[in-house]
Amino acid sequence: MICISLVTITFQADDVIGPTLESVMRQTYENVEHIIIDGASTDGTLARVQAYKRQSDEADNGHNVIILSEPDKGIYDAMNKGLARVTGEYVCFLNAGDRLPDADTLEHIAAVAMGAGDGDMPGVVYGDTDIVGPDGQFLYHRRLRPPKKLTWRSFRKGMLVCHQAFYARADVAKGVTYDTRYRFSADVDWCIRVMKEVQRRELDLLPVNAIVANYLEEGQTTKHHKESLKERFRVMCHHYGWISTVCMHAWFVIRKFIK
Repeated sequence: MICISLVTITFQADDVIGPTLESVMRQTYENVEHIIIDGASTDGTLARVQAYKRQSDEADNGHNVIILSEPDKGIYDAMNKGLARVTGEYVCFLNAGDRLPDADTLEHIAAVAMGAGDGDMPGVVYGDTDIVGPDGQFLYHRRLRPPKKLTWRSFRKGMLVCHQAFYARADVAKGVTYDTRYRFSADVDWCIRVMKEVQRRELDLLPVNAIVANYLEEGQTTKHHKESLKERFRVMCHHYGWISTVCMHAWFVIRKFIK
């Protein structure tokens, strides 16, 4: 029974962290490591996650909650701290406000990871994402959909798999840290580099064919949309080349007018 590590980054997140913690608590899958990296919050975040840890311990549900609260140098520095502490076989980043949609979501992830036969476990297990509001109400399906066959080249068409729906094999992921020179798009860069390493190791990338994450609409990249787009363009140029990236973005513009 593989261990699935979830990493949650928090800072002054008392108003949004509750549903995230509840969605992990109700998972029927028992071998879960939940690492919470807090950036020294001064609101009620730390008290809330400590109460969650006590509740999880009392429930004896097989979940191991780990909390670290200290100043950091930004969200991707915090993610690197979380990644360094992962001990499970797979890792996914589920941030404050985001949530697992169903009680058996991790059951599905584990089933795909362990159902690969006698060969190596897949390098990445991935699924689809719904966008939700602050109260968890469904708003819409994420516009970009995961392909049936994912490779590192797939992201030329955009981030087809949401960061929260991307479960990377930990022995691969721990060797690929987030590039903290990026402020908004290090997650895109990280996913691409993980998939490159997965391809180098000749491992599979397998779909769950289900919604595995509910993403809170108002995130960092939503608040800083223009800066995020510029930075993402730089990431794409780095991995796919300037000409390919410009041509693809030109097609995005043309496609809008065609529709």
